[in-house]
Amino acid sequence: MEEEKINTEETENIENAEQETTATSEAEAEAEAATNADAETAAETEEEKDPLEAAQEEIEQLKTQILYKTAEFDNYRKRTLKEKAELILNGGEKAVSAILPVIDDMERAIENGAKTDDPEVLREGMDLIFHKFMKALEGLGVKKIETEGADFNTDLHEAVAMVPGMGDDKKGKVIDCLQAGYQLNDKVIRHAKVAVGQ
Repeated sequence: MEEEKINTEETENIENAEQETTATSEAEAEAEAATNADAETAAETEEEKDPLEAAQEEIEQLKTQILYKTAEFDNYRKRTLKEKAELILNGGEKAVSAILPVIDDMERAIENGAKTDDPEVLREGMDLIFHKFMKALEGLGVKKIETEGADFNTDLHEAVAMVPGMGDDKKGKVIDCLQAGYQLNDKVIRHAKVAVGQ
């Protein structure tokens, strides 16, 4: 009888342990299912929010970049306008600086011209000043257009007179230069006025 009682108790204990294990397994399974469901819901929410948040972040970054680029361009525009205004205002500074020594020489020539009656000395002084002035102009990129014995060229010359009866060898050639022409860095700033053989 006692053995039956012990067997019955053991059986009950085993059944109780099995029930507890089953209950624990079921509870764990339910908890795991709930966790999985929460994770799926969270993942779905993240998937829904992620593209939107990413797009909004990208929009903010692009707005910031546009603001920086706009400010940069505005500064560049202001700087170039200022540089352009300074060039217009002071663009002739180099030319004036090159001509000032020639003016000094002319002033000295005028002062010394009153002290002498010799025209040869004055002529020599004027010649020196002229050559100095031409050298200053050459330093600025100005050069005289050659006309002596040159073929008539409409890009460089302006015909103001036609001279007939000069012979075939002078036909289409510059006979005389009435006003010198000049180029600035290979750009004609004044055409040479010439007489051309016909």
